[in-house]
Amino acid sequence: MTIEIFLLVLLAAALHAGWNTIVKMRGDRLVIMAIIALAGGVFSVPGIFLFPAPALEVWPLLAASIIIRTGYSFFLSYAYDHGDLGQVYPIARGTAPLLVAIGAFIFARENLSIVAFIGILCLVTGVLSLIFDRGTSLRHNKHAVIYALLTALCIASYTVVDGIGVRSSQSVLGFAAWLTVGDGLFIFLITAIVRGPGVFRITKNNLPICCLGGFMQAAAYWIILWALAIAPMAMVSALRETSVLFAAVISTLVLKEGLSVWRFVSASLITLGMVIMRTDKN
Repeated sequence: MTIEIFLLVLLAAALHAGWNTIVKMRGDRLVIMAIIALAGGVFSVPGIFLFPAPALEVWPLLAASIIIRTGYSFFLSYAYDHGDLGQVYPIARGTAPLLVAIGAFIFARENLSIVAFIGILCLVTGVLSLIFDRGTSLRHNKHAVIYALLTALCIASYTVVDGIGVRSSQSVLGFAAWLTVGDGLFIFLITAIVRGPGVFRITKNNLPICCLGGFMQAAAYWIILWALAIAPMAMVSALRETSVLFAAVISTLVLKEGLSVWRFVSASLITLGMVIMRTDKN
């Protein structure tokens, strides 16, 4: 993985943690996620006209990714309804890279070097160590864990689908544009059906902050899709989950969710994992 990809994926991780914080801080989290996705889609509309459309055979993959991302939005919003950002986010993001590594091997015949795999294990262990931060709350809050794990399954699924799709699309930026626009429209439509007319009142009251979140979400998606096209899926997925470091800082300083030794343990393991991954020459 080149230094350019490495740094851009870290940027995407920071952006991802940022828009997740907005979701956690606002009222109806499902509706907020839908508005953010719609705003991200609006920001991506010019890409539909500027870049070639994906190849015809890729559209089923694009549709599958949009549907999976809708499930992701529902599960993640439900998880935030039951648990803290500092705990739900690590479970959801930390479980996904190993699932991606398995899926990439099965469906894309993507092999990892021993060095890369060790780096991923260190990074994932660091992410998941945050589960033990104020761990008693998790033992008594099974709903947060269940929804976070379902979110992780969706993350792994759409990452593999996106990786295969963007490599076959003949237009990485066209795939990114159509995916972001379709994702925003579909999630907002489904949410409006589920929540009813109140969605539009919430949209009006939260539009500026959701537009900021939408920009961060769209930018993060575009960066990750570009990285998936040219770097191993498992490595991109693992490095993206450094977003939990940004989320840990935000949950401590902004959301006042507390600080513990587990966050320092996590930071050390994640940093070690990133250093190991950077030494891999593949």
